[in-house]
Amino acid sequence: MALIILAHPNYEKSTSNKTIIEALEKSSLDIKIRNLAALYPDYKIDVKAEQEALLRHENIIFQYPFYWYNMPAILKLWFDVVFEYQFAYGSKGDKLKDKNFIASFTVGAPEKEYNTLGEHHFRVMEFCKNLEQTAYYAKMHFINPVYSFGNSLNAGMAPEEVKQNAGFHAKKLIEVVKRLEAPLVS
Repeated sequence: MALIILAHPNYEKSTSNKTIIEALEKSSLDIKIRNLAALYPDYKIDVKAEQEALLRHENIIFQYPFYWYNMPAILKLWFDVVFEYQFAYGSKGDKLKDKNFIASFTVGAPEKEYNTLGEHHFRVMEFCKNLEQTAYYAKMHFINPVYSFGNSLNAGMAPEEVKQNAGFHAKKLIEVVKRLEAPLVS
């Protein structure tokens, strides 16, 4: 079973993240979704409830929109308080050991803007080093992120195009999770 930590501060108005979540719900995957903005509109995160959810799952998916080259504030806070000392790290902090860490995020701008000559100057993967280090520090398996471009109506994308990009994103994510959940054949 996969746990999805959904961190979209305005999910109801989302096109791409909502399309991805709906595709995951319709898939054959066994998933549990924790919508942080709905659970914690006051940002007072129930650390124990979140840790218990993490302990029950092997595949942890962090689904969010890429905000200012990072994650939304509620997800950053979630990591700050949930991945605490002696839970996610420290001499006894091995509770997440060997679980899969899967970042899944939508990028509003087109792909051509994320290169050394583009408006954003760097490739998206260069902004993922903090995620990778977090996974390694918590002794988790860092799975290459699933992300897609052109997911914002504000970036001049047509609604149909955004939904199509999100649909492709969801398909990639479902394939990654199915591969991780497939039994090993010897």
